[in-house]
Amino acid sequence: MAAFFAFLHHVAAFALVAALTVEFVLVRGTLTAESARKIVRFDAVYGLSAGTLLVVGLLRVFLFEKGAAYYFHSATFLGKLALFAAIGLLSIYPTREFLSWRAALKQGRVPVVDPGKLRALGTVIHWELAGVALILLLAALMVRGIGHFG
Repeated sequence: MAAFFAFLHHVAAFALVAALTVEFVLVRGTLTAESARKIVRFDAVYGLSAGTLLVVGLLRVFLFEKGAAYYFHSATFLGKLALFAAIGLLSIYPTREFLSWRAALKQGRVPVVDPGKLRALGTVIHWELAGVALILLLAALMVRGIGHFG
């Protein structure tokens, strides 16, 4: 069962990275009704994969791996958790913006978005991707016991 949850954890992580990357590419291009629809859809995939990643990750911590006591005595694990929370908070801004596009998209119109706002959205998504890269670094360190203080 532990291997299956490890698999789910990895699939959710890859889906999150893929969805975030697609959002990043699309938001930096010319906004059309079709690209805006794709951004909204991929943001939903991003949210679903983040939720799955969190739930499966916590199940692994508490039920299937080394146990919560081990993980909560690891600075690298705590760093991963803090970065995940920070990325989640960062993602609120783009998600709220993308959700506001739905009314225009339902009417078949391109959402009216200031170019400065699109640049800001791209910057936030870029920081989210950078945070994910740092989480990967911390995961590699954690697996080797680096940062364990218990």
